[in-house]
Amino acid sequence: MTSFHYTTQQPGETIEKLLREKWQGGKKSVHQMRMDKSVTDTEGQPVEWKEPLPEGTELIFGFSEAQSDYKPEPSDSLRVLWEDEHILAVHKPAGVSVHPEHVPGTGTLMNEVMGYIDAKGGSYAEHIHRLDQHTAGVLLIAKHPLAKTMFDRMLEQNQIERYYTAELEGQLRKPRGTINMPIGKDRYHATKRRVSPSGQSAVTHFKVIERKPDTTLVEAQLETGRTHQIRVHFSHMGHPVVGDQLYGSETMARGPYKLVATKVAFTHPITSELIVVETE
Repeated sequence: MTSFHYTTQQPGETIEKLLREKWQGGKKSVHQMRMDKSVTDTEGQPVEWKEPLPEGTELIFGFSEAQSDYKPEPSDSLRVLWEDEHILAVHKPAGVSVHPEHVPGTGTLMNEVMGYIDAKGGSYAEHIHRLDQHTAGVLLIAKHPLAKTMFDRMLEQNQIERYYTAELEGQLRKPRGTINMPIGKDRYHATKRRVSPSGQSAVTHFKVIERKPDTTLVEAQLETGRTHQIRVHFSHMGHPVVGDQLYGSETMARGPYKLVATKVAFTHPITSELIVVETE
């Protein structure tokens, strides 16, 4: 069964306040947990939801029905960057899709992740955000439904910092700046996006890391997470990502285009620790 442990941090905490106020769990999942009496002590006995608990009380939060549909596959090549009972951070290789187009498809990162979770006796894994197929880098995975709810909200409220390194064609004039241009679908191409006044708000912050003879290396930080956001924004500025033919690159780079999700940083919603996860 999917579960996690928690030790109360101060006297008088209740399960009700933890789930509804401190962690702001989804109404549906919290109600189901209460009906299932899925919060127990270390002896497996259900704990009353409104009972004030002494500081240092050990609790186990269980999710008996939590199960993901991804087909488990061998995870020998999976690179785990950071992990606790709530979140798994892995490195996604370039050229690999995050998830199958149709569950229970195969050959994706989530199939490997499910194999890793399954080998540890778990049954639940859901990605918090996505990376384009040819973008490598850090990806966050929720290990139980409550973590999924919390991290989805954090992502929506811009409480997860996401950094990328991109090599752009040409010389970017400004050493740093912010691109604030809405992004919408391209009516002439099913998978392409473009800057559009009627699109969704999209904000990318950037700074130049290195200037090469024909390209510019930048660090980009997402404030929003629109599909292909970094690729669209820099292409619109006349500096497409090197090797990204979909968005106008004229450089025939070998392998995937030059974009890597290098770092994520967030304050852990349960432990309150600052977590920084980086990849090479």
